[in-house]
Order: sequence, then structure tokens, then C-alpha cells
Amino acid sequence: MTTLIIAEAGVNHDGDLDKARALIRVASDAGADLVKFQTFSAKRLVSASAPKAEYQIEATGTAESQFDMLRRLELTREDHESLIATCKECGIGFFSTGFDAGSIDLLVELGVDRLKVPSGEVTNLPYLRHVAAQRLPVILSSGMADLGDIEAAISVLEAGGVPRSAIVLLHCNTEYPTPMDDVNLKAMVNMRTSFGVETGYSDHTLGIEVAIAAVALGATVIEKHFTLDRSLPGPDHQASLLPSELKAMVSAIRNVERAMAGDGIKRASASEAKNRLVARRSLVARTAIKAGDRFSEDNLSAKRPGDGISPMRWDDIIGLEAKRDFDVDEQITL
Repeated sequence: MTTLIIAEAGVNHDGDLDKARALIRVASDAGADLVKFQTFSAKRLVSASAPKAEYQIEATGTAESQFDMLRRLELTREDHESLIATCKECGIGFFSTGFDAGSIDLLVELGVDRLKVPSGEVTNLPYLRHVAAQRLPVILSSGMADLGDIEAAISVLEAGGVPRSAIVLLHCNTEYPTPMDDVNLKAMVNMRTSFGVETGYSDHTLGIEVAIAAVALGATVIEKHFTLDRSLPGPDHQASLLPSELKAMVSAIRNVERAMAGDGIKRASASEAKNRLVARRSLVARTAIKAGDRFSEDNLSAKRPGDGISPMRWDDIIGLEAKRDFDVDEQITL
């Protein structure tokens, strides 16, 4: 199965539409399947007194509130339409996370073919019901959640008309960046077994290796933040991939997919069959052998190439009588 690779532009456009278009071009050049933004209304999402996360404070300081920061990063309907047009020009799919009912409605009106539930909304019952009412496939992130939270959210989606077969559950840790010791990648496998759904990984670690490992463990969706420049002032830049890193991740994932595509039967592959002659050994004369001599551990050896009698027949050959003379290193024949 081909992994759905979502290049998460998120709010790394910093409210600049030209920068958002540049992010689309980077994602397309990297070979990602979708480029994802975030659709929200700060007024509907946070109260005026809502604090920033620690990583947001580290990246943007305390001069502005979370509300003011998010207000700056909102995308209008016209912005969305412009970005969708750019995606079509670049040959990459447009995607966005809607953080509230109005934003979900906007995305559906714009023609998205799936919806994304962010980690923070896993316990938001009215929101989950609204998502389910759209009857679209759902990608559900699970940061900060336990199995009970996830089961409850899936149950709401199912009750609203979204079958489990249309849900992909993403393992996720919402710390930016996620410490390697906190990744717990085996949880992705456990969730697949526990809930009977496809699973993937929304990666907030530094680097690309964990996302690649997730694909080897069966992830069908990978989501990863990227930026044009990690030194930019927005909240998510520092934990995001650079364009070259995004491209390397996509390439590595596609290689892992190819490596995992075999039938599981151990056999010599077409590419390595020719190496048997070079790498394997045959029985040869360790010393000069005269006709009538008995083959022994003293006068036999195993050396390359492997086009003669296999050393696996050693015990069968020991004690037999040589039918002719053999020079040193000459392959044994019977």
C-alpha cells in the first residue's frame, strides 16, 4: 500500500499568502501527496485569556496572546480558494485541518474529500458530531489521548455515520519537538490492533527517521511539518523540516515502501542470483591428490567460486576414493 504523505504547512505561512504558495511549491517538489494548512477562526477557537503552549512562548515570546497570534494566522475563504488554485497548478492535493464547525463547513464547501480531527479536538463532542455529519473519511490525530479517549471519539464518529473503515487513526505526540524517548512508536501498532482501523503517524520529532520507521511498522499516513526557514518567527518553524529534508523524507518513505512490497518468501532475488557463483564455495584440493587417494580433511578445502560440489556435501565426500589426480585448488569431481 502506498503511504499517504501529508506535508504539513500548517501556519508556517505566518499570514503571508505568498509564503503559503511557496510552501505549496516546496511540498509538490518534494513529492508529497497533500499539502495541509489549518483552517480556524481565532474568535471561535480560543478565549482572549487562553495561554500559549510552552513551545509557542519559546518561539514567539509573550508580547502577544494566543488569541492575537492565531488571529494573525487566519486564512480567509479567498485565501483558501487561492491556495487551492495553486495546488492544482502544482499537481498536489490541498488539505486543511478545520478546528471548528464553521471551518469544517468552509472546507466541505470548498470540496475537500476528507477531514482531519486535530489532537486537541479528540474530546470535543459537538465538534466530533459535526465532523461525522459530513459523512467524509476522517483522519483522527491522537496526541495527549489514551485508549479510552480514542474509543469514545471513534464511537461518536461511527454513531454519526462514519464507518471505521473510513477512519485513519494517527499516533501523535503534541510536544514540539517531541523527545525521542516519548515517541512510543509501538503505540501506533497497538492502536491498529485495538481499534481495527488503519493507523499512521503525525510526527513532531526533529529529523526524518521516526516517520520512516513508522512506515516500516505499517503506517498508511505520515504527516510532517515543514517550513521555508526554521529561523522564521512563527510558532511551528523550529520543529519543522527544511525543504531538502522534506524531499529526503518522501524519497526514503518511497524506498521503504518498495522494500516492504515483497511476498515474504525467502529466496534468491533476481538481482542477487548471479552472485552465487562469486560468493559461494566449492570443494577443492588443499594439496595434490593422486588417483586412489582417499579424500580427507587434510587434502580437501572449500574455496570460491561456487560452481562445483557444495561444501555442504563435505561429510559425503570424506573417505571416498579419488578417481583421478587433482592439482592444488582444482575443483573436486566424482
